[in-house]
Amino acid sequence: MESGINRAVKVAAIAAAVLFTSAVYAFGVALEGFVQAQHPVALLGARGFPHALPFNLIAFVLPGMLAGVVAIALRERLPRDAGWPVRIGAQLVFLSALAFIAMGLLPLDPNDLESNSSRMHGTAWMLWSVAFIPGAVLLGATLLSLPRWSRFAWASLIAAAGLLIAGFVLTDFMPAGTAQRIAFGLWFAWLALAGWPSGREPAGSSRL
Repeated sequence: MESGINRAVKVAAIAAAVLFTSAVYAFGVALEGFVQAQHPVALLGARGFPHALPFNLIAFVLPGMLAGVVAIALRERLPRDAGWPVRIGAQLVFLSALAFIAMGLLPLDPNDLESNSSRMHGTAWMLWSVAFIPGAVLLGATLLSLPRWSRFAWASLIAAAGLLIAGFVLTDFMPAGTAQRIAFGLWFAWLALAGWPSGREPAGSSRL
């Protein structure tokens, strides 16, 4: 039973990345004039664009739901006696998954970037990043001293730093579309690692 759950979580983590990447590539090819290195991903699902609804479902909603499954499963595998930083970190990662879903449910309005719709999409993007970054930092800093979790801890810290730089610094030095894809890529790479059991608590460990 437990091994089956682990396999399902691994599949969910990988499927989330595959769905997102495939949707961005396929719908990007289908949209005339769309340049992957320059245009933001959300433009493919913007209001009034062809196939916006299926894109948002495949690229944001479904991957976000799968990411939520990974986050919940990760929380169940984390050391039971690690304390509140781990609990909060896992909850923030789950919140980032919900925000990723919201990006698909709240599409951009390409004709008015100051509209309520565009503002809500921007808020969802900001929540996604500001939830994941401190969440990953809390997980990484707390788990760093545990041998079974040290690699995951370092990966969490690197992902947090990378997403911070890609989302808020690199946009001044490269097209926003490229920087955004780097940020998304780091998140999905971290999810894939999070879906792979790093350690298992011995029987009888105290619960959170």
